[in-house]
Amino acid sequence: MSGDNPERSTEADADLQREIRAERKFTLAEAIGRMAGPGMMKGVSPVSGMQQAVAEIQSYLSRHSEVDLPYVFLRHVKESGLLLHGFRQPLVVLADCVQKVLDSEYLLKELVREADVEWGREFGERPYFEKDGCPPHPDDPYTLESVRTALTQLARALAAGEG
Repeated sequence: MSGDNPERSTEADADLQREIRAERKFTLAEAIGRMAGPGMMKGVSPVSGMQQAVAEIQSYLSRHSEVDLPYVFLRHVKESGLLLHGFRQPLVVLADCVQKVLDSEYLLKELVREADVEWGREFGERPYFEKDGCPPHPDDPYTLESVRTALTQLARALAAGEG
């Protein structure tokens, strides 16, 4: 009986595993699974909840926002404390961050400034910054009003549950 000699049982199990592995192709997924150890990855995503939340927010912003604004706004959302405490509901966090910026003229101006800087870097041009009391430059892609409008539309899409 195999229960009589535990050493023999272990050797037989190892022989059986070698025989099974000899018949199949070795994959990267199997290598990662072996490195993690038995049972390590069962039912658990290798991507953290925070990373999943950021990916979901990034995907949503890409589908529902202006060209460069998503990257700047995503950075803003990632740096907020709201995401740290609410990453299990990423679109709720996104809606809260949008509303927080819309409610604060200072945060809105900072977001516009960051978007202008990002635009300038991307196109190798000097960004156009709005000055208080002066109309925005006609070539400025990100003005207070255009970003406010984009965020308001984003807030409406989030409130409507648009995916």
